[in-house]
Amino acid sequence: MKTCSVMLISLLIFLTGCQWFPSYEKDIQVGMLVETTIHDQAWGQQGYKGLQTIQEEYGVDIYFKEGVKNYNQTAAAVEDLVQQGADVIFGHSNIYGNHFRELHQAYPEIDFIYFNGQFSAENVTSLNFDARAMGFFAGMVAGEMTKSNKVGLIGVFEWQPEVEGFYEGVIYQNPKAEVDIALTNSWENIELARMHYEQMSEDGADVFYPTGDLFTASIIEEAQKDGNFAIGYVEDHASTGEYTVLTSTVQKVDEVYRLAMERYIDGELPGKAMTFDFQEGAIEMGRYSPVVPDKFQEKMKEVVEQYKETGELPQ
Repeated sequence: MKTCSVMLISLLIFLTGCQWFPSYEKDIQVGMLVETTIHDQAWGQQGYKGLQTIQEEYGVDIYFKEGVKNYNQTAAAVEDLVQQGADVIFGHSNIYGNHFRELHQAYPEIDFIYFNGQFSAENVTSLNFDARAMGFFAGMVAGEMTKSNKVGLIGVFEWQPEVEGFYEGVIYQNPKAEVDIALTNSWENIELARMHYEQMSEDGADVFYPTGDLFTASIIEEAQKDGNFAIGYVEDHASTGEYTVLTSTVQKVDEVYRLAMERYIDGELPGKAMTFDFQEGAIEMGRYSPVVPDKFQEKMKEVVEQYKETGELPQ
């Protein structure tokens, strides 16, 4: 019996030494840069959830730095994270594309990952949401539910794919509808977003799609007070008001972080732009309001499924 116990212990030590159990070659340190704050109840918070997801799934150590907006701040933050032992640094905004373009050669041992850009290099990977389809589906809902045949999109930049997609979706569903589009050119300018909302509302718009992270919740609250409808952005905003929020276009940032980290663990980060959409489970439609007719909800589910299968939007 004693001999068997010794042999069993020896076998366990041998198996552990040969790494028969899952393990990584070293502890992985992951840093994240946030343009705003992880408490913004929008994009920054979603980034932190993504960071927590990969910590839970892969057991990595995580660090983050908030309010990193310009190149000098980015350079200082990257150096600090590297000194703390970071192996991977996520830049949770498109602004970090230009910053990493300048920095990546100075840190060849670091893998840089950022959102929504086309610049890439051997150690720089860009993660992109293909947001045109989600904008299109939001537009379909807006076109169906408007009573005034006037809807409004309050966005940030013209390049946002969801802006064009929204317009296309509204017109597809309701050719008689007018689409008013206004841009803030800032993710954080809540006051300007409210001004755009007030003007659109005075002009008769009754469904709004705020695509600006920090001001989305504020515009939804304004719509709720005025008896208008809204469509949520990035997160599922149904809990804000189920009779106000018709649905939401949900970007599952945590899933994209997980997929990127999985590629890193497997040594398969491509060093190029990667795109994520409904097909990868990175984007989905949120809960529908009870005011959206059941028949139309079923239609929306069908067109989303068709898009996931074919990659083609309705014509």
